[in-house]
Amino acid sequence: MTARSCLSIILAAGEGTRMKSALPKVLHKIAGLPMVAHVAKAATEAGGGDLALVIGYGAEQMRESATTFAPGAETFVQGERLGTAHAVLSARPALTRGYDDILVMFGDTPLIDPEALLQARERLAEGAAVVVLGFRTDKPTGYGRLIERSGALQAIREEKDCTDEERKITFCNSGLMAISGRHALALLDAVRNDNAKGEYYLTDIVEIGREAGLQIVATEASFENALGINNRAELAQAETIWQDRKRREVMLSGVTMLAPETVFFSHDTLIEPDVLIEPNVYFGTGVTVASGAIIHAFSHIEGASIGPRAEIGPFARLRPGTDLREKAKVGNFCEIKKATVEVGAKVNHLTYIGDARVGAGANIGAGTITCNYDGYSKFFTDIGAGAFIGSNSSLVAPISIGERAYVASGSVVTESVPDDALAFGRARQKILPDKARELRERRASAAKK
Repeated sequence: MTARSCLSIILAAGEGTRMKSALPKVLHKIAGLPMVAHVAKAATEAGGGDLALVIGYGAEQMRESATTFAPGAETFVQGERLGTAHAVLSARPALTRGYDDILVMFGDTPLIDPEALLQARERLAEGAAVVVLGFRTDKPTGYGRLIERSGALQAIREEKDCTDEERKITFCNSGLMAISGRHALALLDAVRNDNAKGEYYLTDIVEIGREAGLQIVATEASFENALGINNRAELAQAETIWQDRKRREVMLSGVTMLAPETVFFSHDTLIEPDVLIEPNVYFGTGVTVASGAIIHAFSHIEGASIGPRAEIGPFARLRPGTDLREKAKVGNFCEIKKATVEVGAKVNHLTYIGDARVGAGANIGAGTITCNYDGYSKFFTDIGAGAFIGSNSSLVAPISIGERAYVASGSVVTESVPDDALAFGRARQKILPDKARELRERRASAAKK
């Protein structure tokens, strides 16, 4: 398709009362990204990167959120909700700029495929004035039917208005459209509200265009493309579909998952080939995993970079700012936050490392804690290459442990340790012969009284 300008109008003004939420419906998330952002992403990938968001309920929240997922988008407020055509015309200033193609989408259809939008745009390039995106289903009840004749779309008929024969049609309206920019305003302005609800319906432009002698067609996409979200159950259904798509994509890229149905990804998760992911792993936003890494079961990872051949878990938590380098190891029941674990370093079990650097080849013993917070501010711990931190040590930041230094087990270290030094930060052990027996006898006697 030759280069054509395109405006994507995303209708997102609805309150979504069935979500039973103070949050605007389209800001509820799928894979860590608001539904409307999924739609904007699909539009951009289909070449419709000039975005117009039509908003209403929660307008300020919508504007604030849009600065994150679509910073270049224009927002237009639909003051009264008088139907879908009225909503599209709320973006009139954008429509007047002379785009070749206009995509009209809904902010609550997060599974729309960019390929479906591209297919619709291709039909516009071939001369169609309106392209309606349809889907086929064995259970068409409740959907508007697409009435075709000789390859042309004649009308979109709501089920209540269908004849018995038309109700048998399984080709249904998704609501999504592509409109020629040349004809868009004329078609939209011709829509009337002489119906029971007194609303302006976008679907009317099909018959208006046909009566004007314009080419009106339908293209077909999967049902998932049209899946609209109206309540929390449908939100969960969309999440399931999205995750299944992502799991398949990841496995086909060369990643092994032992129980893929138990692994959950975010919209921006990036995983290279030859990674092994065991069951029950959750990837929050902002995670990258390099080739050869192993993610053991029951690990929770967000905002982290995992290097080549690193090993995580089981039962590990990596929080935002974690940077694990090549062959680094973070074992069971460890938590890492805003810290770099350099090449070959090991944080094997029952440990918290926060606001820190763990140098290459260092070994962190079980139960070690970097004490990074004093109740008011965060402080940094620097652990040098090759250092050995004994089990149950507390490193009170700000502090540095030198290269190849050794911290004795059970130490509370409050002063920096030089390279190659041995640090003890614990009370001197005393042994009192027979005192254990005396203590037991005294306590047993007291318990009898």
